[in-house]
Amino acid sequence: MMDATIVLTLVLMAITTYLTRILGFLALRNRVLSSEWQSVMQAAPGYALIAVLAPKFATGNPADLLALGITLYATTRYSILPVVLIGVCAAALLRTLLPT
Repeated sequence: MMDATIVLTLVLMAITTYLTRILGFLALRNRVLSSEWQSVMQAAPGYALIAVLAPKFATGNPADLLALGITLYATTRYSILPVVLIGVCAAALLRTLLPT
């Protein structure tokens, strides 16, 4: 059986993700976005992925922090699949090269 803390964490993460989508919709519903802002909005699912993964990187491990930065940068340039691949590869490479 699942621990109550895990269930609460999952529920709060789901609520937070839902609220970010709804608040974004409400804030932008009457606006026309430029092509640059449309690109940013298309990258938003990558940011949701980062929000889920970011607590793991709060440990202060330099390799993980650099991988997180690389992944954040990639979310501004690519769609979700390349971002995930870049993030995983960056983390693997940096964990191999940098001491923990």
